[in-house]
Amino acid sequence: MTTTPRSPGATPETAVPPPGPVLRHRGFQYLLAGAGASHIGTQIRLVALPLIAVTTFHVTPFQSGLLTAAETAAFLLIGLPAGVWADRFRRRRILIAADIARGLVILSLPVASFLGVLSLPHLYVVALLVGFGTVLFDVAHMSYVPQLVGRKRVVEAATRLEVVEFSATAGGPAAAGLLVQYLTAPFTLLVNAFSYAVSALFLSRIRDDGKSPRADAAPGEPSRMWPDIKAGLAIVLRDPVLRPIALCGAVVQLFETGWLALQPIFLIRQIGLSSGGYGVLLAAGAIGGLLGAVLTPPICRRFGTVRTLRISLLMTFPFLLLPFAAPGWQTVLYGIGTFLGIGASAIYNVTQIGIRQLACPEHLLGRMNATMRFVMWGVMPFGGILGGALGSLFGVRAALTVCLAGLLLAAVPIWLSSLRTMSDQGLAHA
Repeated sequence: MTTTPRSPGATPETAVPPPGPVLRHRGFQYLLAGAGASHIGTQIRLVALPLIAVTTFHVTPFQSGLLTAAETAAFLLIGLPAGVWADRFRRRRILIAADIARGLVILSLPVASFLGVLSLPHLYVVALLVGFGTVLFDVAHMSYVPQLVGRKRVVEAATRLEVVEFSATAGGPAAAGLLVQYLTAPFTLLVNAFSYAVSALFLSRIRDDGKSPRADAAPGEPSRMWPDIKAGLAIVLRDPVLRPIALCGAVVQLFETGWLALQPIFLIRQIGLSSGGYGVLLAAGAIGGLLGAVLTPPICRRFGTVRTLRISLLMTFPFLLLPFAAPGWQTVLYGIGTFLGIGASAIYNVTQIGIRQLACPEHLLGRMNATMRFVMWGVMPFGGILGGALGSLFGVRAALTVCLAGLLLAAVPIWLSSLRTMSDQGLAHA
């Protein structure tokens, strides 16, 4: 695999304790605890915001799509500069600042509700601003993990973080649905604001190595914005492994965002679920994701990481069960489909993150991750608008079918690339 040569002195072990179980790393323990708090709050927000839109403002499918687009627009607008900032400034400080900023923005919703001035435009603005903070946080977080634990332990760390995320996703939606049912959605968001404060507190406990990632850059390497962005684009677009993974992710995010924009309208208005039932049904998918993340390491050891990457994409076909859900016993089809589909997606996600992190020099990790997010997640606003437009034109169930069928196309870039026949040994020497 062709990558930019590693700079002198940028060794994987820089400022990292000797290799061992990643859970014994004190800094990673704090990072994991902060991630758990943050993910719980985020899952509550992801349930509460659409419920405010659907139950309080009675939005149309297209307006619901616009809300999803607002939540994800930041990946398109600042996705590439975020990678430069993550490589130029201390990543831990970016994480803490993003947590504090997101908490304050979210706090404005329950305050506005208490004062009786909450509006749909306010909801859109909050979704947009929180999205900006999320972009900065996610890019810096993904790039900070190898710096914190060492590149030899990055796959194990990614697995642990994925398990924490899906554990939060398993309990978060159910808790959010019940809280919304009894506290109303705006005041449920107080939990999200508090979770970001807890995350920032844990991150502040990590003993940083005291240097910027730029310290590992080659002497004389330009520090201007555009050359740094070009370096991130080059390593993704020219690399025979990173490029198909990026294209695969773009297909996934386009159609998944369209699906998620329609989900609350489909489940609440057409299926007739309560807020609590809505949250419980979403938890089924999260439990599948948790199981998939836990099973990923033994599956990779048995079949190889690259083969697991290929096969897991083909195993997402149970998503096609979702449009067949209906009031009564057929509601269970939605739970089964998300349980199996998200489980397979989690296996793919852990393997592709590990491959990405190992394929890139440390001083380019921020820009590589930001470019990957830009390519993969930059399409999400269009996905939200696509789902909303299809729902308005053809009905929610038909639009849901189109979006979920589109997810299966994600396997095409992987199976048409060199990853189709590559083994783990080939990956190591590519």
